[in-house]
Amino acid sequence: MKALPLVGLVLALAASLAAASGESSWRMKADYVEACSCHLFCQCYFSDSHGHKHAEHPFCEFNMAVTVREGHSGNADLANTKYWLTGDLGDKWGTEKKAKWVMVTFDPKTTQAQREVLAPIILKTYGLEWGELKVQEAPIEIRQSGDIVEAKLADGNQAYLKLQREPGIDGKGVVLKNVKYFEAVQNDGFQMYKSVEHRADVAGHQFSYSDRNAFLITIVSQETSPR
Repeated sequence: MKALPLVGLVLALAASLAAASGESSWRMKADYVEACSCHLFCQCYFSDSHGHKHAEHPFCEFNMAVTVREGHSGNADLANTKYWLTGDLGDKWGTEKKAKWVMVTFDPKTTQAQREVLAPIILKTYGLEWGELKVQEAPIEIRQSGDIVEAKLADGNQAYLKLQREPGIDGKGVVLKNVKYFEAVQNDGFQMYKSVEHRADVAGHQFSYSDRNAFLITIVSQETSPR
């Protein structure tokens, strides 16, 4: 794995903010494998009428393994790209839009041009100011077999997810619908899982959990410039 400079990410974000088209300047449909330190289901996704959002403790440590199903930004095709987010939302993300830290990892097969347009899309999907933001490159593997989903970052040396589907009363999966996913404009519902193993060791940060919140979700994130 190797660390990457943030210059391209910042420039790409500036270009995205300056886009002035009547059509969607960027759009992404992505499949997420996600787990965090909260118990099922993560309270971070619920809010009161004033928009105050809180984890069940003063942190929410997470891993997100992401495959872009389809997407574009300008002429850049984002289909089949992969990225991984590891971090901690902290306890101010819901009230002050400030989160503690995040490591953004791009799979080596993702081109530099794709990374430069994915970076602002990722930041805008969450709409948070990160106290620490780093970027690196490392292999990402995601696979599903029946009720088990596994995801590895750097062959599991930097992060690893093993999740098991939560059964419903009919034996099929449980899906939570009509709940907002950060700044995404659409999602197909939270498919409930629990972590069998969920850990990370990146950028000086370490954590490990089991039997905690996890889910699969497909989101749509996009921006349409003002007319």
